[in-house]
Amino acid sequence: MYRIVTILAALIAAPAAAQDSPASADVPQATVEPLITPRARPEDLPTVSPRQTAFEDWLSQFRGRALAQGVDRATVDAALDGLEYDTGVISRDRNQAEFNSTIWEYLDRAVSDTRVENGRAALETHARLLDAIEARYGVEKEVVAAIWGLESAYGEFRGETDIIEALATLAFDARRGSFFESQLVGALKIIQAGDVTREGMTGSWAGAMGHTQFIPTSYLVHAVDFTGDGKRDIWGENPADALASTAAYLAGYGWVQGQPWGVEVSLPEDFDYRLARRGETRLPSEWAELGVTGVDGETVPDHAEASLLLPAGAQGAAFMIFPNFGVIERYNTADAYVIGVGHLSDRLAGGDPIQADWPRDDRALTQDEKEELQRRLTSAGFDTRGIDGRIGPLTLDAIRAFQRARGMVPDGYVSLRILNMLRES
Repeated sequence: MYRIVTILAALIAAPAAAQDSPASADVPQATVEPLITPRARPEDLPTVSPRQTAFEDWLSQFRGRALAQGVDRATVDAALDGLEYDTGVISRDRNQAEFNSTIWEYLDRAVSDTRVENGRAALETHARLLDAIEARYGVEKEVVAAIWGLESAYGEFRGETDIIEALATLAFDARRGSFFESQLVGALKIIQAGDVTREGMTGSWAGAMGHTQFIPTSYLVHAVDFTGDGKRDIWGENPADALASTAAYLAGYGWVQGQPWGVEVSLPEDFDYRLARRGETRLPSEWAELGVTGVDGETVPDHAEASLLLPAGAQGAAFMIFPNFGVIERYNTADAYVIGVGHLSDRLAGGDPIQADWPRDDRALTQDEKEELQRRLTSAGFDTRGIDGRIGPLTLDAIRAFQRARGMVPDGYVSLRILNMLRES
């Protein structure tokens, strides 16, 4: 629409002699005064792609839905006028499913020496602020700082994408249209409330915003005005509102102060790996009766009932995880992210690096390979209850059953070795 308006405006503003074209007057062409800038031939005029036209049609329909959900017309018009379909956003959305890394590759980046060093500096620089946030919300300052570190490198990379245009593009695209439309409505309500200007609402291509990358609907529920200036500003240079909002978010989902997210543990040689699953919970003292202890050989304190997580199977680190693990999971559901936040927070508090080795010769499976794994498991009689490339509890159970049938350690570890065995069977 923006391009069409620009073209029309240029034509209206053209000198009067330009209106006496051969197609519209009887004046011989030689008598027509030439324009200083030659007029474009029809084939040279900017064109609007069919996708952009469909996007603009969708925006026209969306306006009514936004109004019906309480966004005023002035906000809708100011925010949506001139939007363009962003192919770059769609490309990044499509390609993220193909992004794969192992847990150790992720942690090497997430808890690098530089990130730990910068995090400790941030804790020192913002000590009074983080102490005040911890006192109010009961969430350890190191945990808040760890999320800040992973989400924006302690505020250095908050994102410069136009949130409204990105969310509109993703909502129109329909792959997860209803989710992104709800985020777009949320973003409009934030602008309407006056917490940020239309131009100031920037962030990541997927719609996450500010120092700790809130999505709009989470912002509306959990963001707080910690500075007391009347705005919940998570975008500006001052991180106070963003960090307090993160603590409020975790507290709202049941964060327990003093309870660890998880503890690295050692497993006995005869451990029954079928017990290493989220649904199997015991007190640490009960796990100790089965030979599960901290890496120091001591029984882990009874903070709460816990389960065991082996992100790289029997050949990697093992963690005893507590309910606070699930609270961080509300921020991002990926196990790697939760371990990254948890371990970074431990390092910021002076804790040691992970003690166990990782199977670094392995590589992560691609999306296609994960789907192939599920398909071959199901065909071999180990039903994964779906072929979608998402490795959840049902797929892990199928892998364990396959491993038991082959006399292997049933740790549920998704590996190229398992896929190759299925290919050969």
